[in-house]
Amino acid sequence: MLSNHPSDFQLLDDLSLSKKPFFFFIDFLMESLEVFSPQELIEHGIKVDFPNFKNDVSKVEIHKKLSFNPKIESLASYKKGFDWVQKHLRYGNSYLANYTRKTPIDTNYSLADFYHAAHAKYKVLYPGKMVFFSPETFIEIKGNKIMTHPMKGTIDANVEHAAEKLKNDTKEKAEHYTVVDLLRNDLSRVADEVKVDEFQRIDFLKTAQKDLYAMSSEISGVIKPEYQQRIGSMLKELLPAGSILGAPKKKTLEIILEAEGYSRGYYTGVCGWFDGQSLDSCVMIRFIEQENGNFFFKSGGGITHLSKLVDEYEEVKNKIYVPIHRKH
Repeated sequence: MLSNHPSDFQLLDDLSLSKKPFFFFIDFLMESLEVFSPQELIEHGIKVDFPNFKNDVSKVEIHKKLSFNPKIESLASYKKGFDWVQKHLRYGNSYLANYTRKTPIDTNYSLADFYHAAHAKYKVLYPGKMVFFSPETFIEIKGNKIMTHPMKGTIDANVEHAAEKLKNDTKEKAEHYTVVDLLRNDLSRVADEVKVDEFQRIDFLKTAQKDLYAMSSEISGVIKPEYQQRIGSMLKELLPAGSILGAPKKKTLEIILEAEGYSRGYYTGVCGWFDGQSLDSCVMIRFIEQENGNFFFKSGGGITHLSKLVDEYEEVKNKIYVPIHRKH
């Protein structure tokens, strides 16, 4: 491992300035940063499947039928944290807070089974720790251009006129506007000429449990001269990711840490691949963690003053899924 020290954003700058390829993990609170060379990924058994980088070309077929039983917390338990968030929203301390939960799951799959069976834009297996299958890009860097793709807002695809309802739902639209505005401001810290290139795109996500629609936008800018080729400095300025935190960032972080009452760890952190020229990174969501032989699924959703308790509770449950295509 090149490094696992939290202050090593400078190392990321050094590697990117010298155009050396690396893969990194950064946890939600930016307290743990792990950096690997391509060879070290193999030595640690870490498997990566990104759009432009895949370090495991073996074809592993998982033939056993998935058994997947989340032990969902009660509505009353969920409500405690939800009410705490809503109180602060009413006080004006936050106007969007991403409230997440940690759900035990019983399953016959291993972390490796999930990795090989799942379909997603970004997949990573970290043996003995975690697997995730994320649909959400954090930032991409190509030349001096930086792009981000906030994903906020989901709906069960089987609902009548689901995509149209998602795009026009007052609460979901307000939430999406807020995140786009937040990330546009974040990007302006490291880039000039920041603009929204695509707004409220609807993506279809097929899973073993149910099909979903998710809403995304695309924002881009031209990296400021002082940040060019400095991956670490940019990440330090942009994290935590606004789409899975809320706004304003500092106060909202205090609120959700109190409301959630557990450690997110790497969940909702970011990881990425720098190939010596370009960077692709993702938000670590759709996330299963292994602790002492037990599995936990971490999921959540954005809360605004328009949020309804039962709707948000259902959204958290909807996001406890594995993107394995159903066999008919």
